[in-house]
Amino acid sequence: MEWITERLLSMKEESYKRFTAALIPTVTPDRIIGVRIPALRAYAKEIAGSEAAEAFLQTLPHFYCEENHLHAFLIERIGDYEKTIAALDAFLPFVDNWATCDSLSPKCFRRHRKELRGEIDRWIVSSHPYAVRFAIKLLMTEYLDDSFLPSDPARLAEIQPDEYYIRMMIAWYFATALAKRYDDILPYLRGNRMDPKTRAMAIRKALESYRITDEQKAELRMTVREKRV
Repeated sequence: MEWITERLLSMKEESYKRFTAALIPTVTPDRIIGVRIPALRAYAKEIAGSEAAEAFLQTLPHFYCEENHLHAFLIERIGDYEKTIAALDAFLPFVDNWATCDSLSPKCFRRHRKELRGEIDRWIVSSHPYAVRFAIKLLMTEYLDDSFLPSDPARLAEIQPDEYYIRMMIAWYFATALAKRYDDILPYLRGNRMDPKTRAMAIRKALESYRITDEQKAELRMTVREKRV
């Protein structure tokens, strides 16, 4: 696996390292190489399925942030649902930043949404914050269309997060859900059904969005003013 790390080091861009370090404060700069995401995805495609890639997936924890990114992109390419879940269970406890977490999107999940809910149930109560964030992200990316359940926002509204990156993902969920299911989601942002800080984040993200109408934004702003009175 050393040659995989050496390959990553050979793709280093110093300016991109500085840019990445500013975006991911939970990772110290000495653990950031400075490799762009498209280059990492291309490398994952190049080595996926090889003995070296399989060995790399069995080697945890990694030191570099980009090694974690590469690990995530190799998991995406596994294809088999059960093997993907096993790989995630091994990997998620070692994820230590939002960028690795949020870029991880196994394509096979779209064919297994029914079974995936059981895994989300496990991850969302994990002691590992980025496993929780990943579970919430899946509810946002996979379950806001035909697979939506009213119990999903109700469940997330009950979470009282101490971890900033969990709170931010819940807020992102509600802002995204508002654009897709306005009538289902608005009551959570108008009432007192969720953590106030998370609610404020969700409203702010929604007001910054281009996916809801000016009329809907006006209604949200009125909600904010009502809360201040």
